[in-house]
Amino acid sequence: MRARAVTVAAVLLVSLAAGGCSGDSSRPRGEASAAPSAAATAPGPGTPADTSCNPRASRRPSAPLPKPGAMPAGTYMRTIQDRGRLILGTSQDTLLFSSRNPFTGKIEGFDVDMGRQIAAAIFGDPDKIQIRVIGYDDRVEAVDAEEPVDLVADTMTANCDRWRDVDFSTIYYDAGQKVLVSSTSDARGIGDLGGRKVCAAQGSTSYDNIAAAASKPVAVARAGFADCLVAFQQNEVDAISTDDTILVGLAAQDPYAKVVGPRMSQEPYGMAISKKHPEFTRFVNAVLERNRANGTWKKTYERWLGDLGPAPRPPAAQYRD
Repeated sequence: MRARAVTVAAVLLVSLAAGGCSGDSSRPRGEASAAPSAAATAPGPGTPADTSCNPRASRRPSAPLPKPGAMPAGTYMRTIQDRGRLILGTSQDTLLFSSRNPFTGKIEGFDVDMGRQIAAAIFGDPDKIQIRVIGYDDRVEAVDAEEPVDLVADTMTANCDRWRDVDFSTIYYDAGQKVLVSSTSDARGIGDLGGRKVCAAQGSTSYDNIAAAASKPVAVARAGFADCLVAFQQNEVDAISTDDTILVGLAAQDPYAKVVGPRMSQEPYGMAISKKHPEFTRFVNAVLERNRANGTWKKTYERWLGDLGPAPRPPAAQYRD
């Protein structure tokens, strides 16, 4: 019954592997050339999550936005302007948020448009952007790497553990973790998957949430969610669990899959930025604030996520200073 779905996934992965054109960096730093071996699929849940902060609260915009092309001297925005392009770190296999279009070769989606809106605010041109593909487990390090990205927009949950290493923008999207199972499964959520293999991407909060679930499913890691989908279709795992927005994209690629259950977590997405550039975080937050108010966020939602239903209100900004 899975043969057709495996073909769909194979076509998708071939199109992803053909990347590297249209100005996109083709190889994530440290990206595995194949899914991890069985011995590497259960790294453990790690230490308990840090809940000592309000992860939704970011740096308050300190001034009106400067005009595009006129970034203040001495700021990181001016560094980006002088370089001539914004470098965005994201994935290439998260349908609807950041995936490679097999017809154009370009990476596109809701997260990519978030980055393009920052480029437009700096240059007056959203196309002055370079996309660098990064692995899920490289997202925190990417903004301070030897060849850093300017910001990461990659379905990345803002949490206190990550706030220790990076700044986050204000929250631009609220997601929640659910489960994808076979269309014939009677599972209604993670509580019905005790002892069953459930896949998530390496370095994601989704993996930690599976490992910590009271029903004790077996958490299995793969390099990315496209790899999880292939493992699911080949019956190597019984389910996939991650943010509902990502699961909708996976289900669209497999006619024999469905998304089930109530949300088992809250996953507020923020853009990651180096702590070395607090003025850039404030600038990004000013752009997000403007775009919430002028309808840009709503239009972006309708473009990429309109099939999920009417656009909700964008997440309200919260500030810590």
